[in-house]
Amino acid sequence: MPASAVELTVGDRTVRVTSPDKVYFPEVGLTKLDMVQYVLTVGDGILAALKDRPTTMERWPGGYRPDVQLATRSDPNHDAFYQKRAPKAMPDWVETVRIAFPSGRTADEVCPTELATIVWMANLGTLRYHPWPVTRADTEAVDQLRIDLDPQPGTDFADAVRAAHELRGVLDDAGLVGYPKTSGGRGVHVFVPVRPEHGFIEARHAVIAIGRELARRMPEHVTVNWWKEERGERIFIDFNQMARDRTIASAYSIRPSTQARVSAPLTWDELSDEISPDDFTIPTMLTRFAEVGDVWAPFYEHTPASLDGALEMYERDVRDLGTAEMPYPPEYPKMPGEPSRVQPSRARPDKED
Repeated sequence: MPASAVELTVGDRTVRVTSPDKVYFPEVGLTKLDMVQYVLTVGDGILAALKDRPTTMERWPGGYRPDVQLATRSDPNHDAFYQKRAPKAMPDWVETVRIAFPSGRTADEVCPTELATIVWMANLGTLRYHPWPVTRADTEAVDQLRIDLDPQPGTDFADAVRAAHELRGVLDDAGLVGYPKTSGGRGVHVFVPVRPEHGFIEARHAVIAIGRELARRMPEHVTVNWWKEERGERIFIDFNQMARDRTIASAYSIRPSTQARVSAPLTWDELSDEISPDDFTIPTMLTRFAEVGDVWAPFYEHTPASLDGALEMYERDVRDLGTAEMPYPPEYPKMPGEPSRVQPSRARPDKED
């Protein structure tokens, strides 16, 4: 008979795991308990990635299957969904922090302070954890840049790797140091520790400027063009991932995929076209973590740098281009200096946005 629940001791807490035998990844035979045990095994790494950060849960309570879709704002009626607001029923030791959305509304979001909270989130079917680039100490002060190198049709992971290595030089010119990881899909993420001296607008401007400079150095391979029709077969630097309430999956998050791939922290030496996102799955990461631990430990120990260099790049673009602002996501209110949100092929020259 399938087990109804098991209780795990995590630090000083007891966390109840319901339906531990439920199959979460049928193609590779991984159960809910396997997923929870993975979180425990990579605990030092995933806690470092989420600690004290407001975190949106991407919940797949029935497990992953190709026919299960993730709910969106425009199509909410699906079995998998993002949960931004903390559940009403949760252990009294689970911490929350209040965050503000672009609309001005607020919400209390789960804020992991200990590994037991992440295990509890995993029991809810959370596969990917989406932490904000701020901490509970000041939810308006960004302390991490997250740079998303997103392969467009006609490009692949190897193209993203090539762009990431050139990005490293751009960051160095701005006085910044980045740390790479796989996205769990075809892309690459680079995270950058920065001093918590600026808000979301400035942090987004910094990523726009960095992305624009990278596109100048690799014009045939990289773009910051927001409109898909203008991107071509290039790596897109998704600068709007730095906008308020837009987040990137954390290190060690599990991608909803047939192979149960994960977002794997890497060293720069490891990031090459000799690896594949398929190399990093729940089973292989268990072995990797046992052998090398959290290779992003230096990231969390790195002295955060100033954004001044990147913001100077942005101001240079303002001078050279007349404006450096780019379109915000469609759900945002109109932002100061923002260009039209109408894609170029549909724009009417005699009409304002």
